[in-house]
Amino acid sequence: VTLPSYPANGPYPPINNTGFIGSYFGLMPVSGNTPDTNDPQRIMKCFTTDQVPVITALAGEFTICDRWFSSIPGPTWPNRFFIHAASSGGLDDSPSSFDVFSSSFLNGYRFENGTIYDRLEDACFDWKVYMGDEFPQVFAISGMTDRRLEGHFEGFDEFADAVNDPDYSVPYTFIEPNYGNVLPLTPEDFTCGTSQHPLDDVTRGEGLIKKVYEAIRNSPHWNDSVLLVTYDEQGGFFDHVHPPATVSPGDTISDENNNHHNFDFKQLGIRVPAIVISPLIPANLVDHQVYDHTSHLATLEKLYGLSSLTNRDAQANTFNHLFSLSTPRTDAPTSLPDPAISGFRCDDDPSQSTGSSSSDLTGQDTSNQSVADTSRPTRVEWAFLHVAFLRDYHRTSPLGRGAVIRRFQKIKTRAQAQQYMEDVRRRMPNVRRGPVIRKQPSKG
Repeated sequence: VTLPSYPANGPYPPINNTGFIGSYFGLMPVSGNTPDTNDPQRIMKCFTTDQVPVITALAGEFTICDRWFSSIPGPTWPNRFFIHAASSGGLDDSPSSFDVFSSSFLNGYRFENGTIYDRLEDACFDWKVYMGDEFPQVFAISGMTDRRLEGHFEGFDEFADAVNDPDYSVPYTFIEPNYGNVLPLTPEDFTCGTSQHPLDDVTRGEGLIKKVYEAIRNSPHWNDSVLLVTYDEQGGFFDHVHPPATVSPGDTISDENNNHHNFDFKQLGIRVPAIVISPLIPANLVDHQVYDHTSHLATLEKLYGLSSLTNRDAQANTFNHLFSLSTPRTDAPTSLPDPAISGFRCDDDPSQSTGSSSSDLTGQDTSNQSVADTSRPTRVEWAFLHVAFLRDYHRTSPLGRGAVIRRFQKIKTRAQAQQYMEDVRRRMPNVRRGPVIRKQPSKG
């Protein structure tokens, strides 16, 4: 998903929700893909309830928001920054290759008014990020590599034990999924993760959601917790609802290299799934309120008395009104259905899990794999390379950082990128690794 260029401060091109097939077919690479990968009709497909039983069960038990929109009509990186900072610092597309070693590249992305993590710390509230792999996207934010050393980051495998500790008192926890094969040597990128990327099998992400919900539901903290399950953007898939206009964050562009299309940030993107889960929410509700990713920030800010980060979260609708029950429900399920069996296999799957090499839930065929890929990394791949670089650069002594930069500058192909990331991964602490849990302040 990319934004069209248009004059700054001019009107956004009219939205009529057409062009999904043409855009998808035009963007798909031909070399190395199986025939069905290039089928443009795939962008119009959807899942049946039996293919996604976990999120279907949660939608029936709690509240589904049917007008939750991504924060900009663009890709993952800027939308994820809106989740953390109510702004993308002017970034209006995926990061491009880094020919210029700017401050953003060497130190991570900065935002004029900071992030929700800064707001929490200023108010003496703790926070945690549980990560499913060594390169969570949040590490692209300036200072986050240092925050790991301060104990704010843990592997996702630690989450269930942590939240089941009666003394767990972290007010805000963000869970990063495992992004899978971020820089593969095959056409099927992002496979075998839990992020439910369009090229991956959806069932592993369902498994992540199930683990998170069940850990919270069966913990001592269930009665005063809120879980938000949502997605940064819609992956390019068709939707019939026209996204509305919005307000610009009003902050400055933190790096001139962020702004690729002169976008004014006054337009929301396509709808994304969003489910709000709490024992104070009646079962089987549909909320028609307009939200975007900054609504979860606005809700958190209202719960904890924090000031807004930008104009966007200052004017965003909150979902506090959904917590309408005077006493917590006791009938919420303690377990969810198992994810569907898709037949999609990964190398690290348990031996008892069997299936073919193709999946009805992905449309991918993993039987044809390349030995090496000499093509240049895509913008999304450069973005994850940047995360790997930040971890490498900031874990290296100042005397050795010049060598880290020089090595990164030599990366020209996807194969070289894969080798670099594998090398960095091997030198990082071993973790495994997605949605959001918030603990409400106790009444009174």
